[in-house]
Amino acid sequence: MTQFARRTNNSESVISGGGSAVRLTFVKFLLRYPLFILAFGPPIFRSSVGIDATKGVIDFWAFIQVGLLCAISARAIWRLSSAQSIRIPKQVRSIYKMAFFLGLLFLASSVYSTSRLVSAAYSILYILTMICVVEFIVDANKYPPNWMQCLFHLRLIALLLFVAILLTLTFYPSIVMAVIPGVGIRLGGGAVAPVTVICPMIAIISAYTFLHSLESRARSVLFFMVGLTGTLITQGRGCEFALFLSFAILGIGWAKTGRRSAYVFISGLMASILLSGMLLGAIGGGRIWNTFNRGQNAQDIASASGRTQVWNFVIQYCLAHPQGMGYIAGFRTIFRQYFTLGLRIDVTGFGNAHNVYMQVLADAGWLALAIYLIMMVKIVSLGWRFAKKRALVTFESDSVPRHAIQCALVLLIFYFADGMDAADFSLPLRAAFYMQNIIIAIILGASASMLTASRARSIASVK
Repeated sequence: MTQFARRTNNSESVISGGGSAVRLTFVKFLLRYPLFILAFGPPIFRSSVGIDATKGVIDFWAFIQVGLLCAISARAIWRLSSAQSIRIPKQVRSIYKMAFFLGLLFLASSVYSTSRLVSAAYSILYILTMICVVEFIVDANKYPPNWMQCLFHLRLIALLLFVAILLTLTFYPSIVMAVIPGVGIRLGGGAVAPVTVICPMIAIISAYTFLHSLESRARSVLFFMVGLTGTLITQGRGCEFALFLSFAILGIGWAKTGRRSAYVFISGLMASILLSGMLLGAIGGGRIWNTFNRGQNAQDIASASGRTQVWNFVIQYCLAHPQGMGYIAGFRTIFRQYFTLGLRIDVTGFGNAHNVYMQVLADAGWLALAIYLIMMVKIVSLGWRFAKKRALVTFESDSVPRHAIQCALVLLIFYFADGMDAADFSLPLRAAFYMQNIIIAIILGASASMLTASRARSIASVK
């Protein structure tokens, strides 16, 4: 096959050659890769009040959620069992060995859980999700998709969920938003979809595609404004901090692509500092602080609205019981005994630890937390290895997966930061849980495809 080199804007030689992945329409893409259907959740149009699996209080929506996962996982199991060969690079395989071992720890925790059946059921749902992810990676390693198209379709799913939330406002606003005295309206999305996750995702993907000219600038700006506006409406400090961190990483990464990009980034940073100073002087620090704290005093902000007391309880309990409380169900039951320890909030509505790391610790103890952290570090390390440009000459076929890995890594860092304030990323059947695992699948799948392609080129060059 004829190959030729061309020069890009950042003075990098790109060798063209090799077929590009086929672009699929949205519906065909979902049928081809049903893992992405799980990103819908699906949306649940009901209030979470009164729903408690540990007490056997469920509704038909729960059956729909479980049925969807079971249907997609059954297809994945059938495809894996009927495959003539399953090839996963060693680096990716080691990560999912840890993921399945973590699932076994969750399953083992049902032995000492306060609700054994619920813990065992959620453990199985976690394992089924991992099976779906592995099947996607195996399939993508044989027939790589257009990896940026994966992110574009994931953004479209987030947009559709946001539209569903806005439509819900017209006929049942109480299930997607809350009116808090002294704070105002908070559009959280409820059980329909987590606005604190889908809107930042829209903004991050759109910002990345705008900076790297991967789609129409007008479309990127439009979707970016939708995502940014939706994030601000949530009035959630956790997702706002995480989004700001993600933008900073995007800007620094873009500035490294060329001299002109660096000049623009530094100029924009200086202009932002000057503008911030002018706004601080014109509006006043007091008014800005009152807007930021949203009716809370400094003590409430320092304690993360009482969350630090929850985290302290989890740590103290796991120091005395290193095995944890039991997957999902243990925290929901044991934490209600915290009344006697002086927590001045209503604990009956607490279903999780409001921190993904504390949630894993509460679920299955210190060993599970260590495995979870090591697994995430290995994912970022592997993704970073293939995302960075290691040579002045690269293949054009590597450009798309490299962009997808870079964007997905920023999304994953957002999840890590937002996970300091929310536990949904570790809870099966939640849209945030599915989206994080899909992003991880994109990172590992694109890395595996690049590794396989590089090995094939090495063999061809030897011949």
